[in-house]
Amino acid sequence: MAASPAAPGGRSNRAVLLTVTCLGQFMVLLDNTIVGAALPDMQHRLHTQLTGLQWIVDAYVLLVAMLLLSGGVFADRFGRKRVYLAGVAVFTAASVLCSFAPSVGWLLAGRVLQGIGAAALSPASLALLAAAHPVPQDRIKAIGLWAGFSGIGLAVGPVAGGVLTDAFGWPAIFLVNLPIGVVLLLVGLRSLEESRNPDAPAIDVPGTALSALGVGALTYGLIEGGARGWTAPVILGAFTVAVILLAAFVAVEARRSAPMLPLRLFRQRLFTVSNTAMVVVGFALMGSSFFFSQFFVYVQGSSILRAGLQTLPVSLAMVVVSPYAGRLAARYGFRVLVTTGLALAGLGLLALGTVRADTGYGNVWWRLAVVGVGFALTMSPLTGAAIQAVGPQEGGLASGISSTTRQIGAVLGVAVLGAVVRTRQSDGASFGAGLDTAFLAAGAVTLVTAAFTGLWLVRSKPAEDSATPQRSTEPGTVTTSNGASANGR
Repeated sequence: MAASPAAPGGRSNRAVLLTVTCLGQFMVLLDNTIVGAALPDMQHRLHTQLTGLQWIVDAYVLLVAMLLLSGGVFADRFGRKRVYLAGVAVFTAASVLCSFAPSVGWLLAGRVLQGIGAAALSPASLALLAAAHPVPQDRIKAIGLWAGFSGIGLAVGPVAGGVLTDAFGWPAIFLVNLPIGVVLLLVGLRSLEESRNPDAPAIDVPGTALSALGVGALTYGLIEGGARGWTAPVILGAFTVAVILLAAFVAVEARRSAPMLPLRLFRQRLFTVSNTAMVVVGFALMGSSFFFSQFFVYVQGSSILRAGLQTLPVSLAMVVVSPYAGRLAARYGFRVLVTTGLALAGLGLLALGTVRADTGYGNVWWRLAVVGVGFALTMSPLTGAAIQAVGPQEGGLASGISSTTRQIGAVLGVAVLGAVVRTRQSDGASFGAGLDTAFLAAGAVTLVTAAFTGLWLVRSKPAEDSATPQRSTEPGTVTTSNGASANGR
């Protein structure tokens, strides 16, 4: 059971709980952006190519995407404190493994373990916080603080990554997690109180396994296809396996009484549209940001430290604008804000596709900022719309699915846009020309999605069109739970 709010020292215990959960989520979000700044140094010191860098990013994001929903259920079922601390321990140990990795292979192993730890840590942290605040208004305030503080990790990541990599090399970006993780474990063991949801559903092991293997096979084909050739037997085999496994996943989920992904939710047009758009958001945002530091270092000749600072407008714009997205969606409606946000982001990416090696930074930073503003206006209303489509009783599940679809989009974005760059290079184009094509492709996909969203929902019901996001729980989203129950039971 959660600690009673009236218990002695309850207020101080809640302060400690808020600090511990915020710091854990901060560590996870920091890892999302700090790695990008270190990619050029990784490529140099580990003697790897673009394919290796894609795997360094996607190995982590793939595991988070595939285990996020199960991680939330696992926390509810077996104890939120236990799962949270286990996630912190795994994430911290994996970070140490990454920092001492002598090769790309060892680094990928560490990144996989980091993803497993993050998929347990993130939903459990929010579930712990929600369980300790049974009063709705107190819960909303606590979740708002959790979102705001932990979200600083997004903005700090590029700068911290540039500073640490420039001073100590890429291993430092992972080793910085060690003191944070140790503090969280020591304080969490003494201060956190256990809670669980006895009515939590069973873990969907077949669904989790089939989805992870299916998306993993698809990712392998997309990343390795650019290097091995799209008609190579191993690549064609990977795509074939992906289709079979994903088809099996759909068949299994349709027959289970408590599936990880209830397919019936997609009968709601608003739910389907919002999650489709969220895949594109993850695809374009993560796929393009994967190349930001590489563009400044390899095309414009910046140092790693300077490149980290130069990429800051994207994450800073998202952190600043995200808190206002929910209010704007409530005022103008889901369709208007999402269409506007996607259009802005798409135009910003198209503008980045016209930047050249001699383009001054004064003519680059605003393009990055437009991309950040556009996606910030989009993500929070998209998750709010998904929650609105299914109703409050399944809001936690809907928000978890929304987070998962964004992560899947991120996996595909890094894989597909990386393949675009490699294909252009194999045709004799320069790396810079390949990046131009990738940015233009991401912008075009985003603009098409903006038009698709606007047209498909132009006749939507008023309740759908005014889908109002609830309270943001991480920058760019409004999840009430990252796949975990947030009802405080």
